[in-house]
Amino acid sequence: MDVAEIVNRVLKNEGEAILACSERLRREPARAALLKSVGLLRAALDAGGKIIVTGIGKSGKVGQKIAATLSSTGSLAVFLHPTEGLHGDLGIVQTSDCILALSHSGTTEELVRLFPAFRSRGTPIVGVGGNPESPLSRGCDAWIDARISEEASPGNLAPTTSTTLALAIGDALAVALMELRGFNADAFARNHPGGALGKRLNLKVSDLMHAPSEVGQLPPTANMDAVVVESTRKKLGAVVIMDGGRWVGMITDGDIRRALQAREKFFTLKAEEVMTRKPVTVTPDLLAYDALRIMENRESQISVLLVVDAAGKWQGLLRLHDIARNL
Repeated sequence: MDVAEIVNRVLKNEGEAILACSERLRREPARAALLKSVGLLRAALDAGGKIIVTGIGKSGKVGQKIAATLSSTGSLAVFLHPTEGLHGDLGIVQTSDCILALSHSGTTEELVRLFPAFRSRGTPIVGVGGNPESPLSRGCDAWIDARISEEASPGNLAPTTSTTLALAIGDALAVALMELRGFNADAFARNHPGGALGKRLNLKVSDLMHAPSEVGQLPPTANMDAVVVESTRKKLGAVVIMDGGRWVGMITDGDIRRALQAREKFFTLKAEEVMTRKPVTVTPDLLAYDALRIMENRESQISVLLVVDAAGKWQGLLRLHDIARNL
């Protein structure tokens, strides 16, 4: 048994089904039905309603994921299990909402039995399924054609290609609504405060920088012996050179290494002779991810940034190590 061939066959089957659906939805009448579906979903959201995703079995599992994707991209959505809906949970359905019903066969009894209740509330229904002659497609206000030629499993025994296609359609609807309703990176960040992505979109320089009290500070006339001692003591990779209460430069560990090329003259040098007078600076409100790109997208990468406010007043020090550890 060639396992690699089996895997390749399944991936090819599912990939081709998605591509075939993509082409089908570009042509009439499927295109018109798709546009109507998106219009109904968008109208519900614009009216302050929500998208209620429903399905049972494998379609239900897919529906839960679609509801989560919709909500995370700015389209309020909840999942309603059809059985629970038949036994009291229909209270979450309002006239301003829109139903997104999933069933490949289109004959799921528990799902179809909910339609009269949806109708009594005046809630529009968008269906996603594989049978254009099914009770699901006939009972919907708009129906998205998600038919497939065959499942990837032998004998069409297990929902595989059909659920993959339904999931892809859910993603496509989420992205379409996201773009149509102007859901941008800032809004996405508000919905994703945790995790690596949340940190990338929310973490600012001010969250990671070291305050001036933590940073070594010396006058321009300090000798290099004092600079080395202070840099070693503070362990931040840089010393800020201060003159009369204002910063005038910065000496990094890299500056020290380059100055050491002077050999025996090194300890006769003054801080003002070694310091970088115009170091790269960032503001506290800059995203840490953008600060990281400033450090890396250079001919010669830097590992320390001076943090200053809009008026140029020193606020702190940001290290590459701190960003890497937190992003």
